[in-house]
Amino acid sequence: MPGYRINRITSDIKLCLSEILKDTKDPRVSRLLSIVKVDVSSDLSYATVYVSAIEGFEETVKSVKALKGASGYLRRELGSRMSLRKVPELRFVADDSIEHSANISRIIKSFNEGKENEQEDK
Repeated sequence: MPGYRINRITSDIKLCLSEILKDTKDPRVSRLLSIVKVDVSSDLSYATVYVSAIEGFEETVKSVKALKGASGYLRRELGSRMSLRKVPELRFVADDSIEHSANISRIIKSFNEGKENEQEDK
């Protein structure tokens, strides 16, 4: 199976899942949850979905636990929105990349503010 087909299906799954999560009314799932990355196996049996929440890693872990419980519903919704012969089984993994990048951004900002204060003192 050509690689471009898997890449196209991966991006379509990511887009559809984001729309489904946006419409989900489960209070256990964070409203600020985003899909970082989706990996689809070559035979379309499994899709690993990496998610991250802006509120922090603990909130991400809670949301992943809720998503694992709702994976059947999410898979059915994905199958109804996409025309695939075989809808992959969804596996959700907590990822702390958004929290990590926000922390790096804070460090850079504080470093730049420190440099500006030094220049004003001169």
